[in-house]
Amino acid sequence: MPLHVPPAPAPALRSVLTALSSPTAVREARTPSLLGAQGPTTPELPLPVHVLDGVSADGVTATRLTGWRFLIRSGDRAVAAAETMPTPDGWAFSRFFEGPYIASTERALRQAEALPGPYQPRLLSVPGLYMLTLWLHGDCAADPAEGYPAGTDLLVPLAPAPPGIAAHRPHQVAELLPVLTHRVTPTRLLRSPA
Repeated sequence: MPLHVPPAPAPALRSVLTALSSPTAVREARTPSLLGAQGPTTPELPLPVHVLDGVSADGVTATRLTGWRFLIRSGDRAVAAAETMPTPDGWAFSRFFEGPYIASTERALRQAEALPGPYQPRLLSVPGLYMLTLWLHGDCAADPAEGYPAGTDLLVPLAPAPPGIAAHRPHQVAELLPVLTHRVTPTRLLRSPA
């Protein structure tokens, strides 16, 4: 079933296009793949990036939108990604980057296309585990900037995934949540002996 990729805010896309056309922004990005790209580069597959701020045994307690991520394509492959962030004045370009999450995101999106049922793709970051997942939201008409993972939504951990969590295996939120709850613990402050 095809994915229902939500459109990115127009100012977010414009900020990425402006950065791509800026030799200084591309050169300072320190992304060899982007610097060495032959031919035109285009931003594709905009995905809202949410951060998991709270998780409990009862479910996800809080997520927040932190930006939009675009895969930057050159020829037949993604060579980098661009991220935008919200500012008081609207959306602004944040950075270019590359690494294993680029190919992993592409792979997860291809896998998701073969799943039954329609989904709205998003990215969900779990900072406490240094984990990034493709979040397949079941409500395709939902505002991509809002909401939190429902129990029946799917999370596909991207590679590299934390130890003990299989990358590229779709998990229902209700199935993966107990694992996240157990593994994400608040950082304790070290105390000196009394």
